[in-house]
Amino acid sequence: MSIKPPFTELHIPKAPSGFYEGNSLPIALISKGIMVALVIWALVFPANANSTLGSLNWRLLEGFNSFYIIIVGMFLFFLAIVAILPSTGKRVMGLPGEKPEFSNFSWFSMMFGAGLGVGLMVFATAEPLGLWGSNPVILTGDVAPNTAESLQSGYRYTFLHYGFHAWAIYVMTGLSLAYYAYTRDMPLTIRSALTPLFGKYVNGFFGHIVDVLGVVATILGVSVTIGFGVSQFIDGLYAITGMEWMMDMSGDAPAPAKVGLVTGLVCIMGLSIISAVSGVGRGVKYLSNLNLVLSLILLLTFIVFGSFFFAMSTYGAALVDYLLHIVQLSFGAYGPQPAGDFAANLPEAAAPLADTLKGGATNAWGSYGGFVSGLEGDAAALPENVLREVYAAGEPARQFGWQAGWTTFYWAWWIAFSPFVGLFLARISKGRSVREFIIGCVFAPALVCFAWMTILGGTAIDLELSGAAEGAIIGASNTSKLFVTLGEMISGPFLSIITVMCVVLILTFLVTSADSGILVMNTIMSGGEQETGIKHRIVWGVVLTAVIGTLLLAAGENNPMDALKNAMIIGALPFTAVMGLMMVSLTKALYRDGLRDKHADAQAEPAE
Repeated sequence: MSIKPPFTELHIPKAPSGFYEGNSLPIALISKGIMVALVIWALVFPANANSTLGSLNWRLLEGFNSFYIIIVGMFLFFLAIVAILPSTGKRVMGLPGEKPEFSNFSWFSMMFGAGLGVGLMVFATAEPLGLWGSNPVILTGDVAPNTAESLQSGYRYTFLHYGFHAWAIYVMTGLSLAYYAYTRDMPLTIRSALTPLFGKYVNGFFGHIVDVLGVVATILGVSVTIGFGVSQFIDGLYAITGMEWMMDMSGDAPAPAKVGLVTGLVCIMGLSIISAVSGVGRGVKYLSNLNLVLSLILLLTFIVFGSFFFAMSTYGAALVDYLLHIVQLSFGAYGPQPAGDFAANLPEAAAPLADTLKGGATNAWGSYGGFVSGLEGDAAALPENVLREVYAAGEPARQFGWQAGWTTFYWAWWIAFSPFVGLFLARISKGRSVREFIIGCVFAPALVCFAWMTILGGTAIDLELSGAAEGAIIGASNTSKLFVTLGEMISGPFLSIITVMCVVLILTFLVTSADSGILVMNTIMSGGEQETGIKHRIVWGVVLTAVIGTLLLAAGENNPMDALKNAMIIGALPFTAVMGLMMVSLTKALYRDGLRDKHADAQAEPAE
């Protein structure tokens, strides 16, 4: 029985002349229209934009938190199966005998820099420390925060957020795009990944919408990454120069002020546009190699002067613990607690005080000790066993609030980032096998991330556990924790040298992320063309700068990152559905291509 060839007749109409020559007008105009509308809204009505984005974000999380959690777990297990199966894992993304374009070192460094570079600089210390103080095991009341007992669960969730799941999101998009581009000679654009399911329908308006969702998600995902990175960049400049005009000195610890953030943003995006204009073969490649070298120097500094043996013992124990819990971590989703459940589950003695007790018992960012210490009057007089039951009654709400505010935020961030990273991974992976792509882009970088998190974050935790830091690292802002840790670990001229190097590393990571994002957006605009016009790279660099700047300012007196994060989670949801369709589509494509190979082999066998 013959098997029909795959659909490859993808046609993306492009403007024949004018400013948008070589670009798809519907994709370009709809994408820019959405972004310009967001910029104008945040600029003209900042308070309304901030509050509306916040409330809409929370309503979506109440309805779609479980969807986010479960589909990311499915991505990871799907890719593991594809890599393990001989018939799918051995397929080469390219022509027979085609060799990879980049060396393994350059391939890995570009992948590392684009995928998690800025995130690892900001959260290498902040993430383990934060989860050491708040995670689902602490929320049950089984262990106290910031103790030796909470270390294991803290790293379990650190590895979850920066491990196999994070990279599986990127690779789900990247593998889909690379497979069709290099085995079927299709354009390197989002809609190509849905052709096995929708065929000719991706040539019309539906295909335009799919690509637009990819562009919007990319802009918002890159915006959050750059927002965090610029904040840490300003923290680093302050540590070197002491220039207080960049900082807000009114809080318990100095934090980057809006004037500092916007100034840093304009400088970094200017450099990013210059790098993007030079193209992936020069600017991104050279910056990525520099990033990897500087990262290794920073890692070596922590190995020599930090708590290396503590970190390595933590690495081994945490990796085993993560793998033992990986199924539960992948699919253990929580929903909001129904309104009357908390009061209904209270013991009789506490029932009259339900309204008084609810706030503390359902606080996702507290602990049992904090709940008890915050009680007053009749509530404080309740017996210990009753208070334990009250705290247990609020656990479903705490678990949902924590998961929605932490894990789901990360999944949305990585999903919004995945069109950018996925397309970038696809561009640099021609000639590699499916198994090599999955192992090289999911498991290998995750193990490096684990080492990074345990060596840098473990040193910070050890300094706090031993009492040497006296709470200085815990009390610092997320983006300044790295610099405070360095200050507790080393001193003198060497500290100044390493601090300057960290600022340079943050700068190069930021430029790499931003210029890669600009290149990817233009690839989608041009219907998958790898070489795009310089003027469009400049325009999208300006648009990206405007989106980040206006949303930072729209936050008002709140955390400057709030509006950016809320917009990103909202924008990521539609693309999450697209990624689910990509997984189904790739399953069909791999299965049908396997049948075609078997049919071709049978036809080639000589008659007996």
